[in-house]
Amino acid sequence: MEILLGALAVVVLYTFSSLCILKQYERGVVFLLGKFWATKGPGLVFVPSIVAKMQRVSLRILAIDIKPQDVITRDNVSLKVNAVLYMRVKDPKMAVIEIEDYLYATGQLAQTTLRTVLGEAELDELLADRVKINRILKEIVDDRSNRWGIEVSAVEVKDVGLPVEMKRAMARQAECERERRAKVIAAEGEYQAADRLTQAASIIGTERQALALRLLQTIVEISSETTSTVLLPIPMDLIKPFTELAQKVTKSAEKQLPESTGVQMPAADATERVSNSKRSPPPQAVASP
Repeated sequence: MEILLGALAVVVLYTFSSLCILKQYERGVVFLLGKFWATKGPGLVFVPSIVAKMQRVSLRILAIDIKPQDVITRDNVSLKVNAVLYMRVKDPKMAVIEIEDYLYATGQLAQTTLRTVLGEAELDELLADRVKINRILKEIVDDRSNRWGIEVSAVEVKDVGLPVEMKRAMARQAECERERRAKVIAAEGEYQAADRLTQAASIIGTERQALALRLLQTIVEISSETTSTVLLPIPMDLIKPFTELAQKVTKSAEKQLPESTGVQMPAADATERVSNSKRSPPPQAVASP
C-alpha cells in the first residue's frame, strides 16, 4: 500500500512538473527525444519534463536598433547612418529550427543590407527620398529572413550623420537658393505692378476728372498721419492754357519768317526774333540834304 501511494505521489509530482503556462503572445516549440514534436500554446500545456524539452518564442513585434554604420554613397560622401528594424516571428518552428539566434541574425542582415543599399544611392536621394530607401531595405531584409520564419514589417533610417564641412556647404546652398527665390519673387512682383500701373494710367488718362479725384485721394491718405508735410502739386489744368498760348505764339512766329531763304528757322529762334522786334522801336526816315 505504501509503495502504491509513493508511486502515485511520484506520478502526481511528475505531472505537475510537466505542466507549463504560455502567455497569449507566446508559443512553445516542443522537442520529444530531440525530435520536433509540436508547437504548443497559449494556455496550459503538458510537456514531459524528462523526455521532452520546450523553447518559448515570443510573437510580439520587436524593435531592433541597428548600430551606426559607416557608409560611402555613390557620389563619394562619407556618412554615418543608423536605423531601426521592426520584426516579428511568423513561424515559431522555423525560427527555432532553421537558425540558432534569429534576433542576432536578423540584426546583422539589416546592417549589411543598410550599407549595401545606401552605397548605391546618392546623398540627395538619401535625404529627400527616404521613403523609397526604407521600402527597398524592408523588401530585401524581409525576403531574406522569410525562410527563417521572420516577418519584417518596416526598416526605417533613423539618423544620417553628415560631416561638418558637408553641413556648411548644404547651408550655403540652401541660403543661395532662398536668395534666388526671393529675387525671382521680387522681380515678378515688380513686373505685375508695372503692368497694373500701365493699365491704371491708360484708364485714368481718358478722363481729366479721374486724375483730379486720384490726386485728392492721395492727399487724403497723406493727411491721415498726425505729423506730415503735404506737398500740393500744381494741377495740369492750370498749366495747360499757358502751354497752348506758347504753342500759338511759336506757330505765328514761324509764319512771319521770310520764306525767300528757304531755310526754316527753329521755333526757339523765331520766338526770340519776334520778341526782339517788339522791343526795338521802328526805324525813322532821315531827310536827305
